[in-house]
Amino acid sequence: MEMKYPFQLPPLPYAYGALSPDIGERTLCFHHDKHFQTYVDNLNTALSDCPEYQSRPLEELLRRLDRLPDPKRTAIRSNGGGVYNHFLYFAGMCPCCSARPSGILAQAMDRDFGSFENWRLEMRAAALGQFGSGYAWLVSEPSGRLSVMKLPNQDCPLSMGLWPLLCLDVWEHAYYLDYQNRRADYVDNWFHRINWHFAQERYEGCGA
Repeated sequence: MEMKYPFQLPPLPYAYGALSPDIGERTLCFHHDKHFQTYVDNLNTALSDCPEYQSRPLEELLRRLDRLPDPKRTAIRSNGGGVYNHFLYFAGMCPCCSARPSGILAQAMDRDFGSFENWRLEMRAAALGQFGSGYAWLVSEPSGRLSVMKLPNQDCPLSMGLWPLLCLDVWEHAYYLDYQNRRADYVDNWFHRINWHFAQERYEGCGA
């Protein structure tokens, strides 16, 4: 994925009702069309007076936050992360209920977590253990080693030298209309909607 200024809202890769009942149509409409759009707009505003950074892909900006000027770093970290993280979140789900990964990603998960079931437990614990807003992540190191992590707000693993494969958004706007305070139910149902083909392609493309 190469996204550059001026950034545009990527289309939702499925119908708004396609993930129901796990994630409802109203939630996807608000989350994608309103919240995601706001990050796109704010990122464009942050870069509007920085022509030297407008030609750089979003991934590069997030990987090299320490090289950005102080007045822009926070805005690009928050809004650039918001754009990138939301793209991964929506692309990482699909209407079909897919059970588990296959191929080299499945082999890597068995190697690094012991089993798919162990990964699921770690991912669930990360999502439920993230205090306040943030994400749970499945990430790969440059070596291909997999791990699970949680990060607050719109922080992105790219800024830590890691390659994200999947993310689970646990900001309240991602689930509150459907689940209210029942984050655990939302997390459990998210596992039914993972787009393993997307995660597999990202893992194969990370140099593992």
